[in-house]
Amino acid sequence: MVDVPHELVEHVSWLLYEHRLTRNTRWRKPGCSKQALPTLVHLRKNETFSQLGAGFGISQATAWRYVDETLDVLASWAPGLHEALTGLSEGDHVIVDRTLIPTDRIRADEPYYSQKHRKHGMNVQVIARHHGTPLWFSRATPGRTHDLTAARAHGIVQARLTRQILVLADRAYQGAG
Repeated sequence: MVDVPHELVEHVSWLLYEHRLTRNTRWRKPGCSKQALPTLVHLRKNETFSQLGAGFGISQATAWRYVDETLDVLASWAPGLHEALTGLSEGDHVIVDRTLIPTDRIRADEPYYSQKHRKHGMNVQVIARHHGTPLWFSRATPGRTHDLTAARAHGIVQARLTRQILVLADRAYQGAG
């Protein structure tokens, strides 16, 4: 059973449809919802492309293409850092933290190994409102990247200083200014 809300499938399908219209892509036999659903299942349940292919009756390569294109469309709708912070006024506060998304890397891939978590992964910076609603996610960096280094690289420190907002963060962000 697929545990994805119908409204979400419809919304992502419309985004894909608009994307196809603007790029003037050729007509495809499966509709946009047939492309959106495997992607949402992949994101929700972390299914592999082989499992998606078997579950939806498509090849592994087609599953990869569906997910890749849909993620590009979704990423284009995501707000940038400054856009995400525009709704905040002076004196508001946000929470900044990182999360490590596990990967299946071998030990030889040192940049992806996080000493803090003792596993391989990708480091994603997250800015959220004080009650937990996410405002912005960074692009993924190798797991070895320190929290403060990633925050500086993504412009989080500079954005905080220009907007004069209070940032709550753990000790890894000490010295950010």
